[in-house]
Amino acid sequence: MQILTAKDAKYGFGKLIDLARAGPVAVAKHGRTVVVVMSVEEYERLKALDEGIATSKLLGIGKSTNE
Repeated sequence: MQILTAKDAKYGFGKLIDLARAGPVAVAKHGRTVVVVMSVEEYERLKALDEGIATSKLLGIGKSTNE
């Protein structure tokens, strides 16, 4: 995963967008990662995956943890 400083992300916003379209980009402030920027396609994929897991748990589908 690419890492940019907050300053680099701010002043190179176009570059941040280009990088994020290729893969998630971490943005660090004071040496600590504070956000991850990703493409809308990756966000939608993760959201659908999360919703599928939540639905499976709600319906009781999948492996039981009491095995």
